Amino acid sequence: MASTSGVNVAARPVVGDGLLNVKKAAGWTSHDVVAKLRNLLRGPRVGHAGTLDPAATGVLPVLIGRGTRIAAYLVDWDKEYRAVLRLGEATDTQDATGAVLSRSPTAGLTQEAIRTVIERFRGRLTQVPPMYSAVKVGGVPLYKVARAGRTVEREPREVTIHDIEVLGIDGRDVSLRVVCSKGTYVRTLCADIGEALGVGGHLLALERRRVGPLTIERALTMEDIGSRLLRGRLADDVMPLDEALAALPALVVDEATSGRVLHGAPVSSRTVTWDARAGISGVAAGQTVRLKDPNGRLLALGKVGAAGVDQGAVASVSAAERMVSILKVLVDA
Repeated sequence: MASTSGVNVAARPVVGDGLLNVKKAAGWTSHDVVAKLRNLLRGPRVGHAGTLDPAATGVLPVLIGRGTRIAAYLVDWDKEYRAVLRLGEATDTQDATGAVLSRSPTAGLTQEAIRTVIERFRGRLTQVPPMYSAVKVGGVPLYKVARAGRTVEREPREVTIHDIEVLGIDGRDVSLRVVCSKGTYVRTLCADIGEALGVGGHLLALERRRVGPLTIERALTMEDIGSRLLRGRLADDVMPLDEALAALPALVVDEATSGRVLHGAPVSSRTVTWDARAGISGVAAGQTVRLKDPNGRLLALGKVGAAGVDQGAVASVSAAERMVSILKVLVDA
């Protein structure tokens, strides 16, 4: 009987909807991981949230089944990395895979000078996306433009370095711990630090240690996944959607309103119990919320409107009433 990595193709267990914390190995693209899991799971949709470059290792959140519906709501998760910055060499890709553009001596740099400059990169800063990236300009990914030998103007983007720590300095190699916001390019950070030190630099090695609540200590290798799938244990490792979205306020709708939610109809604040952590006044207009039935089952994601604002299908809204529009239904009606 056909099998993949020792897993019986004809009798794969149900793993459920949610997130799988995968430990990506060097040399794999994020798409490689998704393709392998599609082959192993044979049925549910599979996607990922947060691309890792092929040379990088570490946490890759993989979305399974209805988990693919919430990708857009996970992008705000911050990330933690361990990186090695090599000083004295700038490359065209800003990492070790690229061609060396310049070399500079680093013997004159003191550890104190290196640490002082790195500290300046804490907080909000702007980055210009690297040419070798998936960012699109005019609908074309930048890496395709770069491979054609061209360079185009890129709009700077604001990112936040929540924390940056020097873990060690070994000659011209600097080990860093970086906690950053979405959209941060650690290789650009390394290149910018090298430029600020006047010697150039590039990212030598990168491991993603955390994405939101997903940590490297709990991540599964592809071998782990195959083994646990074979033993019918992989479902234990899939984070449910409600847990993945736990940072969002939760509103409970009554039984009669549950059906309206499943059909995408907006609901009124009169039919929901507001999050005990915040209350109705503590949930801001525009806030994304979880909508749950009286039994605690996650039904959908919604967006809270302002008090007394007419919203779409609702003809009249009282001054004290607030409407919740449905963004994404997460169960079948």
